[in-house]
Amino acid sequence: MTSPSSRRCPRIAVTPGDPAGIGPDILIAIAQNPLPAQIIAVADPQLLADRAQLLGIPISIKTFEPAAEAQPADAGELFVDPVPLIEASRPGIGNSANSAYVLASLDRAIDYCGKGIFSALVTGPINKHLINQYLATQKQHTFFSGHTEYLAAQTNTDRVVMMLASNANNSDNRTEKPMRVALATTHLPLRDVADAIQPAMLEQTLQILHQDLVDKFAIARPRILVCGLNPHAGEGGDLGSEEQTVIQPTIEKLRQQGLDLSDPLPADTLFTERHLQQADAVLAMYHDQGLPVLKSHSFGEAINITLGLPFIRTSVDHGTAFDLAGSGKANGSSLSAAIDMAIALSQAQTA
Repeated sequence: MTSPSSRRCPRIAVTPGDPAGIGPDILIAIAQNPLPAQIIAVADPQLLADRAQLLGIPISIKTFEPAAEAQPADAGELFVDPVPLIEASRPGIGNSANSAYVLASLDRAIDYCGKGIFSALVTGPINKHLINQYLATQKQHTFFSGHTEYLAAQTNTDRVVMMLASNANNSDNRTEKPMRVALATTHLPLRDVADAIQPAMLEQTLQILHQDLVDKFAIARPRILVCGLNPHAGEGGDLGSEEQTVIQPTIEKLRQQGLDLSDPLPADTLFTERHLQQADAVLAMYHDQGLPVLKSHSFGEAINITLGLPFIRTSVDHGTAFDLAGSGKANGSSLSAAIDMAIALSQAQTA
């Protein structure tokens, strides 16, 4: 159980991701401003100190003490829960050996979230190819397909749902409705997607999406638009039968349970203002059906949220950007938005 003080001041863990990427850069920059939460980098403190020196940004690193009262850091301070690098890291030079460090940082943060020490987890960008290179050297047959799947496996969660959301709070139009796009399948080859769209999986995905919109986002009766899998949502079966045999029957079943769901809609017209004005979220059938639309709408300020986990997890919407690491040119808007979202969701849970 968290203490009353930690409920008033959430503890937000941040794993900066690949040490050679921009994750350390943008976290150091964000730490220059005060936040209404205790931000804890689960990382190598020397890595952060060295990167701050390279960037010419002053930073005061404080060792995180789990037993101490939660307190926000002052501007220019950063709490760090130390996890040592495997090998020295240079900005922009990926090193698969440090994938062990990346995974160790994640495991520490997951453990502390499970114990209630951290209120939420915010993850920085990683390089999946380097991690899989490392796993191959360890003769591990596990394939690392992404944060989302790893978090599910490490928490023994049967199914999680990836959802990206635009950060409408940072928009010039403050009345703009956030765009939220969840995925029925995540990091699958396209040829495997149709076989993965099965009734039980789709039902569970829609239930998780609905419930987390209610519980985490305080939307009493969320309206969810459901993409068809095939062009034109199958064109009555002429372009594919999944809408008729899997998606529509699942929708009908869940409507009887009170969920507000659309019929399967063609993805090429679903993402228009006429439809989105009435929606709280969209369920896309696969990664590149929904995310290109959302990222074209708000890339760099979108937030990746994992639904269905036993704790709050948000993330950036971009990669490691090795070419920008250590240059001072990286944009931290997405990480800032992910931290803000983690704080808001944490505060809502303890209100």
